Amino acid sequence: MKTETDPQKIKNALARGVEKIYPDFASLEKKLASGKRLRLYCGYDPSGASLHIGHLITLKKLAGFQSLGHEIIMLIGDFTGMIGDPTEKATTRKKLTRQEVLRNSKNYKKLAGKIISFSPPNPAKILYNSKWSDKLTFVDLIELASNFTVQQMITRDMFQERIKEGRPIFLHEFLYPLAQAYDSVAMDVDLEVGGKDQTFNMLCGRDLMKVLKNKEKFVLALKLLTDPSGKKMGKSEGNAINIDDKPKEMFGKIMNWPDELIVPGLELCTNVPLDEISSISEEIKNKRMNPRDAKAMLAKEIVAICYDKKTADGAEEEFNKVFKEKEAPSDIPEIKIEEKALSILDLLVRTNLVRSKSEAKRLVLQGGVKIENKTEKNWEKEIPIKEGMVIQIGKRRFVKVN
Repeated sequence: MKTETDPQKIKNALARGVEKIYPDFASLEKKLASGKRLRLYCGYDPSGASLHIGHLITLKKLAGFQSLGHEIIMLIGDFTGMIGDPTEKATTRKKLTRQEVLRNSKNYKKLAGKIISFSPPNPAKILYNSKWSDKLTFVDLIELASNFTVQQMITRDMFQERIKEGRPIFLHEFLYPLAQAYDSVAMDVDLEVGGKDQTFNMLCGRDLMKVLKNKEKFVLALKLLTDPSGKKMGKSEGNAINIDDKPKEMFGKIMNWPDELIVPGLELCTNVPLDEISSISEEIKNKRMNPRDAKAMLAKEIVAICYDKKTADGAEEEFNKVFKEKEAPSDIPEIKIEEKALSILDLLVRTNLVRSKSEAKRLVLQGGVKIENKTEKNWEKEIPIKEGMVIQIGKRRFVKVN
């Protein structure tokens, strides 16, 4: 298949959202400009049952290379996922069984298909690293391990932190980078894509390719979407947005992001041109643009990528209805209550809006509970039950009494 060699398109693929390229930008740019078709991959360990917005960033980068005509591979780490990547982890990850990782990853292809194409003319491949890792013998493992030193592994930040705090480092955690490195050798790739937090693991693969295949493997480390404290937006931090979240929920979650995420979000998660993003950044900085409007644009772009433009328009319309015009959502969950009256605490527990009366009391005292659009602050109040009565907690949780 013929590859795209337009200099501007290549530059965009190598610049947008990219933190660093190994060995360097110029070498990879030259390789792409030569017209050679590269084989590249990104690995996804199935530690959860869905793909989230952090995965969207790497999938979009794969999609960019796919559009240039290169061969892309989505690698499911059904072997490495059982070990658990120790990267940036202060404690050892829980080991998963093969059944668990396969169950978690069963919808990955369908979700990734929102971003990359598995259809002709240039279909993405989906591979599982158990195909080659399961076949390695203990002799193979010793031979592979002889290419790395304990000093290389122990210098990693999270291991140093554990040593200082007296926390254990298990031998299988040392072997994770080796297992990931072998993926590059087994697939004979030219390039690996991943978040910058994966740089150590990706460079281990680069080293192993040099030793075993005498081949240059490029590494493209992407910027991470982080909150203002520097924590990744992902499932480990509890702030993940899943690619299969409902459109209205996805839109609302993005609108709750801090303003500092607007510009990096536009760069990493959308197709908005970089010069336009730069202009938006200046407009916000000079207070000529309301950050809320820029965030709404970001939310629409992401929902449109994960679904379509019409769905994104509908999600924005629903968000404005609830939060700007202070109306109830169109599709409110309903619950049947037979009593004629309940205490406000019992009512909130019965509707499953809270887990306990103590949580209900706290929310009432904080002014976070509305009944029929009226804020209730008396936690001892008895509420008459009416057909169609709408109960609201915070900005996003509603229930209707049937």
